[in-house]
Amino acid sequence: MIFGCYAVFNLLSSLLFGKYLVYIGTKFMFVGGMFVSGGTTILFGMLDRAPDGPVFITMCFLLRAVDAMSFAASITASSSIVAKAFPNNVATVMGSLETFSGLGLVLGPPLGGFLYQTFGYEVPFIFLGCLVLLMVPLNMYILPTYVDSTPSQHSFWKLVTLPKIGLLSFVIISLSGSFDFLDPTLSLFVLNKFNLSAGYVGLIFLGLALSYAISSPLFGLLSDKIPYLRKWLLVSGNIITAVCFMLLGPVPILHIESQLWLLVLLLVVNGISAGMSIIPTFPEVLSCAYENGFEEGLSTLGLVSGLFGAMWSLGAFIGPTLGGFLYEKIGFEWAASVQGLWGLISGLSMGLYYIVEHWRRKRCEPQNTLHTEEERTSLLPHRI
Repeated sequence: MIFGCYAVFNLLSSLLFGKYLVYIGTKFMFVGGMFVSGGTTILFGMLDRAPDGPVFITMCFLLRAVDAMSFAASITASSSIVAKAFPNNVATVMGSLETFSGLGLVLGPPLGGFLYQTFGYEVPFIFLGCLVLLMVPLNMYILPTYVDSTPSQHSFWKLVTLPKIGLLSFVIISLSGSFDFLDPTLSLFVLNKFNLSAGYVGLIFLGLALSYAISSPLFGLLSDKIPYLRKWLLVSGNIITAVCFMLLGPVPILHIESQLWLLVLLLVVNGISAGMSIIPTFPEVLSCAYENGFEEGLSTLGLVSGLFGAMWSLGAFIGPTLGGFLYEKIGFEWAASVQGLWGLISGLSMGLYYIVEHWRRKRCEPQNTLHTEEERTSLLPHRI
């Protein structure tokens, strides 16, 4: 419950901050979120000094909730800043930023483990919290200030009830759930199946993080240079992710023996397919919002950023919760396959939607051409 409350508060805060981004301001929200996050991270390192029992439990919940809200503020604001500063290269810039997310996933565990083993429980949290706090004045100096006093005339409900964005939200939830499903389950499976030490288990996760970090900028560049390709990157990425999860175990009905090299290879492919799916999603949601009458500006960017963060948090809550339950009941092989089925359904649903959308546009083109010709004819001077 302590770990799960983070995703719940992140979800609610993302929606709230996305709605009121215009009133708070992007720069203040981003810098303020970083400041609070750095402070709560340092306080995490002090939790071992809290009295045992209800006080300790209460402080755990409180710090996790505050950290989740500050993280939601920073992520919502940063996505809006990126889209506002680079309107024609949103996917490229986000793909580049995801490289650093991947590096954080790569460096975090070994660095944290080293600091913990060398200096004890408090130092990793104090070090990371101070590092975040040092970024606050730097970002205050570097980031531009965007002013948009026009509040949105639309709501999250109108945004998410658009069929395309509803399906894209399902894709985001399934992708987030897939990532977070692996946290509580894969390490246990590897330890039990291959009898590896904890250090080697950490190295296995590097395959996923590194491939995602390296491939994300490429898919971002492709999404911006060839916008039509975004939809098919998204669909194919989901399907490849689904196949990878079904082979992680592998699923028993395939009668394939589980081998370490195959597991590592699948994690590498999974990292690449995750980049294919995740990077095009934000620009797809944004372009769909604009096509359906949402005004161009910070208000819409806030709604889209908040929705993206909220759906990602929902997946982060469902993935490990459902995954942990299924792991205990039916084992990792079947649990991973169920997770893969989730991704397969979302990918095929999006593919079907894009095909129907393409078919409808093709049908409308002759009618639009006919109307245009009639209008031109009516404007010609009538000869006697």
